[in-house]
This record gives sequence, C-alpha cells and structure tokens, in this order.
Amino acid sequence: MFVGRHREIKLLSDLFDLNKSSLVVCKGRRRIGKSTLIEQFGQKCTHFLEFQGLPPREGLTNKDQLNTFSEQLAAQTSFPQLKLESWYQAFSILNSVIKHENTLVFLDEISWMGGKDKDFAGQLKIIWDTELKKHRHFILVLCGSVTSWIEDNIMNHTGFMGRVSLEITLEELELHHCNAFWGKKTERITAKEKLKILAVT
Repeated sequence: MFVGRHREIKLLSDLFDLNKSSLVVCKGRRRIGKSTLIEQFGQKCTHFLEFQGLPPREGLTNKDQLNTFSEQLAAQTSFPQLKLESWYQAFSILNSVIKHENTLVFLDEISWMGGKDKDFAGQLKIIWDTELKKHRHFILVLCGSVTSWIEDNIMNHTGFMGRVSLEITLEELELHHCNAFWGKKTERITAKEKLKILAVT
C-alpha cells in the first residue's frame, strides 16, 4: 500500500506542465521509500523506464554495471541487448528510445551504477546537454542512498550547476500517514506496536 508523499508527487507532476525536460535528484536514507515514491509516480506517466545499479560486491566492475544497464534497457524496450563500451554510449542509446511525451526515466542507486567510472557524471552531463534536455515533458530522476556521492558528483559538480530542476530529500512519513499504512488492520494493532515498528524502520 502506498500512502502519503502527496507533496512530492505534486512537485513531480508539476514538472510535466513546464513543456520542457527536467532533471530531478531524489535522496535520503536507505529504506525511506525513495524508489517506491518514484515508481508510484512512474505509473502515472505515459512511458516509464527504470534502471537499477548493482549493489557493491568484491570484484564488481564498471563493465558489470554497463551489462546490467543493457539488460534492463532490452527488457523494457524493443532495443536489442548490446555490449556497451561506455556510459556515453549507454545514455545515447537510452535517448534514442524516448519517443513519447510525459516520459520518466529513473536511474536508481546511481552511486552504485556510476561508482566504478570516474567519468560517469561527466558523460551523463554531456548527454543531458546535447540530447536528453531537448525532449518536452520529460523527467530524468537520479536517486540514491549514498548522499555524499550525489552531493559530490551531481549537486556540487560544476557540470550540473543550474541544471537540477528539483531536489527531493525524503524524510520519514508523518505519523498520521504511518497509521493509514495499516489500512483495515489498524484496529488490530496497538499504538505501541505501531511506534515500535516505526522506530525500527
């Protein structure tokens, strides 16, 4: 069940009224609901593409991340899976499959996705400037839990200065929204039990 986050949904929806492309950064601690928020909003869009970075593990390489991106792109579009050589190539191919207005592209766990390539942010910036920003009613969401990576590589990166249309720092749900989360079961759960679960999450 999805509850709350009305303000964030409204802010995202308003971007489609601007008749241009918008770059969004969504950050916050792990398990706060960032991915769920963007996925919920994505259901309202004409076209929604979601890409997730591989979680860290020993021996993980940038090639692994590129291969996973290619697999996810092929699974969501008619584009064949390719052996990608760079993020510039990956994002350029992504741009070529965006055909609709009211399209949302979601890059989730971006610090995992780009963490193995020091040029990741720079290549994304080039594609944004030369291709992606030319779309109308288009939103690109960059999301992650490693706030320091996002701050260093996106928010404080000179290449992205003035390009981010919306920055969302997701906080915990308000208590009345947490209560609504239980739905019909709310009467069978005591307030103390709800607070204990809320404290853990």
